Amino acid sequence: MPKFIFVTGGVVSALGKGIAASSIGALLEAKGLRVTLQKLDPYINVDPGTLSPFEHGEVYVTDDGCETDLDLGHYERFTHAKTSVANNFTSGKIYNNVITKERRGDYLGDTVQVVPHITDEIRSAIKSVATPEYDVIIVEIGGTVGDIESLPFLEAIRQFRYDVGRENVVYTHLTLVPYISAAGELKSKPTQHSVKELRAIGIQPDILFCRADRPLSPEVKRKIALHCNVDPDAVIAAVDVETVYEVPICFQAEGLGKLLDKNLSLVNPPEPDLSVWLEVVRRIKQPGFETTIAIVGKYTGLKDAYKSLAEALLHGGIANNTRVTLLWVDSEEIEAKGAENYLSEVDGILVPGGFGSRGIEGKIAAIKYAREKKVPYFGICLGMQTAVIEFGRNVCGLQANSTEFDAGIKDPVIYLMGKWFNHRTGKVEERSKDSQMGGTMRLGAYPCELKEGTHAFTAYGKKEISERHRHRYEFNNDYRQFLCDKGIVISGTSPDGELVEIVELKDHPWFVGCQFHPEFQSKPIDPHPLFKGFIGAALKEKRSLFP
Repeated sequence: MPKFIFVTGGVVSALGKGIAASSIGALLEAKGLRVTLQKLDPYINVDPGTLSPFEHGEVYVTDDGCETDLDLGHYERFTHAKTSVANNFTSGKIYNNVITKERRGDYLGDTVQVVPHITDEIRSAIKSVATPEYDVIIVEIGGTVGDIESLPFLEAIRQFRYDVGRENVVYTHLTLVPYISAAGELKSKPTQHSVKELRAIGIQPDILFCRADRPLSPEVKRKIALHCNVDPDAVIAAVDVETVYEVPICFQAEGLGKLLDKNLSLVNPPEPDLSVWLEVVRRIKQPGFETTIAIVGKYTGLKDAYKSLAEALLHGGIANNTRVTLLWVDSEEIEAKGAENYLSEVDGILVPGGFGSRGIEGKIAAIKYAREKKVPYFGICLGMQTAVIEFGRNVCGLQANSTEFDAGIKDPVIYLMGKWFNHRTGKVEERSKDSQMGGTMRLGAYPCELKEGTHAFTAYGKKEISERHRHRYEFNNDYRQFLCDKGIVISGTSPDGELVEIVELKDHPWFVGCQFHPEFQSKPIDPHPLFKGFIGAALKEKRSLFP
């Protein structure tokens, strides 16, 4: 039986439960333990796949094709955990499972209730990841203590301690300790009320993470400990830092490592080896070079919509000992004012994934600028598709577009997939006019074969790769030979050669578009090859202009 650590939050949302959970995982791995993490989300949607990025931020995709909460990206970046459909459950998924069982007659006529049926289903979901390959399971509960939506999950984890034994469960709670400038003091009352709310449910936290903009004095820690019924050494300051990858180091300095040893009853545990994280932080804080990358998208006002992407660019900088400054450019602004006004000072241009026609012409203008001015370009998913459209229009003279934006276009160089392999069903599924919106994309990891002598092959250093996808539209093979004759290089395809996965341009320093989402597999300690190559190319071009 693995040990379980539950992470809850109070006072306000967006305090960083996902980073706290991930940092706990990083610390435990640094001790040699095997961990995985799970997110339980209170919202009713079955998954975040149909939620607007403005509403929820990015949708993270696992190898097995599950659309999940963005915190799973943190889990995979901070640890070696490979998440799957079992690592993210929403209220919608839990209730859907219970209703399906009730319709099937599984409950033998019982009145189906939140307790015990919903809470039993939640406990089963937690146990679904508790396999012998892991020593510790870290479970993050979404939302804030006091929310109506979170109550079934909190009741389930209260009960869970009696399922597996008190000695196998640790409750942690993340709260806010605000600084009131008028009083010149850090205030512990919000934390006291949050813990009071949690204790009223029947959960006494073992460890408190106190988010603050400055260190907590011993007096403040003692006061929090006294009123929240914990030991003073169980009050961990979660102070704002320059980079999130510093959090495991700060937690260790606060004594979290020894606290986890005690609460998990670990016998003769080693000191965590955080040398790799120290090197990551050093490279972020003390880089040798600098470069500026423009991200041309339509959700630039909400950075969480591109969370994994921004992190992967940072990782590419770590690999090149370079500080990467991100310039967020709204593609609609380029439509209005032109690419030159926004992109003339950048060292690289990236167009990310997305859906819908808004801002598309601005993205195409940015790609044209990158192609003509020889600025290193990286297109991801929609960024690859718009690169093909731009090339088709401005180099080949086609009336090129995607059927996503113009169903009647003369030259649909990008068109709707007719069928795809579904990882979860293990079947090839075909699209019809009645297909649902959710879960009807090419989702998850698929193999890809690279062409030697290309930027992609140079970046990866091998011929066969596997990358994660999330898209409905694809390269139209009817135009394949024509576009190749004009200068497009198809550097990656599906193993059978049918699906175009990566395109490049001849006679350009670095112009790569990929249909998949490489950002989902990038880590600070193992930067993704394409991001490493892109930042390297941007830095090279900058240094050639300004040696």
